[in-house]
Amino acid sequence: MKKTALVIMAAGIGSRFGKGIKQLEPVGPGGEIIMDYSVHDALEAGFNKVVFIIRKDLEKDFKEIIGQRMEQRTEVVYAFQELDDLPDGFTKPEGRTKPWGTGQAILCCKGLVHEPFAVINADDYYGKEPFVKLHDYLIQDHPVRDGVQPVCMAGFRLGNTLSDNGGVTRGVCVMDGQNRLIGIHETSNIVKTAEGAAVEGEQGLTPLDADSRVSMNMWGLQPEFIDLLEKGFVSFLSEMESGDLKKEYLLPIFIDGLLQSGRAQVKVLETQENWFGVTYQEDKEAVVRAFQRLIAEGVYSRNLYE
Repeated sequence: MKKTALVIMAAGIGSRFGKGIKQLEPVGPGGEIIMDYSVHDALEAGFNKVVFIIRKDLEKDFKEIIGQRMEQRTEVVYAFQELDDLPDGFTKPEGRTKPWGTGQAILCCKGLVHEPFAVINADDYYGKEPFVKLHDYLIQDHPVRDGVQPVCMAGFRLGNTLSDNGGVTRGVCVMDGQNRLIGIHETSNIVKTAEGAAVEGEQGLTPLDADSRVSMNMWGLQPEFIDLLEKGFVSFLSEMESGDLKKEYLLPIFIDGLLQSGRAQVKVLETQENWFGVTYQEDKEAVVRAFQRLIAEGVYSRNLYE
C-alpha cells in the first residue's frame, strides 16, 4: 500500500489546555474532539501516517490528550512550529508574538514527510468523502513536469460551510471546465441568508451563489512541495517590512502565487459534505448536535474506537 500522510495543523491550540481552547473542546459522546473524527476518517480512507504540527511546550499535554490514543492506531510523528525557527540569516523581530502562519507550519514537516500528504486544520470537521477523494488522488502518480507542482484541494459548497452565528471568511474558487483552479478570491463577512449566502457590508447584503466552491484549507500535496515552501519563506521574510509584526506566511496565498506564475496546477475535488467548526463560541452547541445526528444516522459509532 502506498504511503500517504495526514498533516494536522494544531500549533495554534494556545498556551494552555482546557476551557476556551476550541480545538480540544469535547464534541462527541465519549469526550471525542474534532481531531478524533478527522483522524478516524483519514485512516478509514487509507491514510497510514499522521503528523501533528504543535508547539514544543505543548508536547507532553498534547500526547496525553490525543497523541497517545492515535499512536495505538497508526504511525504518528510530531513537528514543532516555533516563532524563532527561521532560515539562516533571519531572527525573530523584537515584539513579534503572532505565529508565522500555515506556510511555516507545513515547512516544519521538512525531513519528516517523504510521501504524498494531505493538510487539514485541527479544529475543522470535513466529513468522510473529501478524505477518500484526496487519498485516491494522492496514491496516483503525479510527477512534476516542467516545474509545475501537482496540487489538489477539497472544494466545498459555500452553502455547506456557513455559521448560524455570524459572518465567516472563505476562499471562493474560480475554476475552469475541468475543475482546475484558476484563482481564489478571499471573501470576508459571508453570512447565511434565506436565499443562501451573501456578503454583509455597509451598503447591505450582496448575494453570493451558495453553490460556489470554497477552499477550507484541505490540500493534497507532494513531498517536493516542502522545498518550494522553504524557498518561498526566505522570499517572504526578505520582503517583509521592518516593524510589521503580524504578517503571516499563508499556505493558500503561497499556492495561489504558484498558480498565477504557472508553477502549480490545482485540481479541485468537489464534495457535498457539510463542513463545520467552532468559529464562534456559540457554534459548539451546533457542532455537538451535528455529531449526535451523524451517530444517529449510523455514520459513526457512539464509541468511535469500537
